Amino acid sequence: MATRAIVTSQPDIACFVCGRRLLRGEQPEVFLVDGRPQNVCELCAPRAAHQGWPRNGAEGLKDEPDLQQRVRPGLFSRLWRGPQPRPRGGRARARPVAARAPLDADRDAAVEAPAFGVAADRTEPLHDAAEPASPGAIEHAALEHALEAFNRGEYPRRVAGLTRSLGVPEVSAIYDRHLSVVTIVVAWELCWYRYRVDLDDPELEARMVGEGRTLEQLPRHERLANATIGDAGALSLAVAAV
Repeated sequence: MATRAIVTSQPDIACFVCGRRLLRGEQPEVFLVDGRPQNVCELCAPRAAHQGWPRNGAEGLKDEPDLQQRVRPGLFSRLWRGPQPRPRGGRARARPVAARAPLDADRDAAVEAPAFGVAADRTEPLHDAAEPASPGAIEHAALEHALEAFNRGEYPRRVAGLTRSLGVPEVSAIYDRHLSVVTIVVAWELCWYRYRVDLDDPELEARMVGEGRTLEQLPRHERLANATIGDAGALSLAVAAV
């Protein structure tokens, strides 16, 4: 009795945002980009929604009720909002009580004394009086943290080996303050690799999320080099990016 081979086919689907090939059984979400349907993986769906891309067959995601829940305010993104106003009805800070000056002393030399049980610390400013960090400073700190996480991992050794064979690559680091993630792209003429660092992850480590063979596969904003590579494959921000 002749046997028949059963061949299953799985379409090769790549995410439009990160370029990662979807695994078997992983269902993509379809968004309309410039009027054309594009496949997006589940990890990049919140980012696609934030870009304002409507789902295929839907009017848009701006009025979607769970959009704010999917875009999480990360550690660095919370710094963008600056100090928040103090709630009303809270516990008031005790004010220092002025001490009565001696009768034989000049009234102008009287010094305020703290109330009983209240520490007289005037050097530390109140939290709500602090100035919010500038957007440039927050972005620079986020990129520095992400590159440090990349350098602590296993990927610098691979990057160093490819550099010896293919030459110095283009390196770009992009901070997304809405998702609190940094995307790192290391690209040569013959190949490229994309890594991602979640700044809200307690482990704070880089993970590879995509790779390709031609530079034309990369969007333009990932071709803008703003980092350099050292001898051991460690990455650092370029001087112009500070």
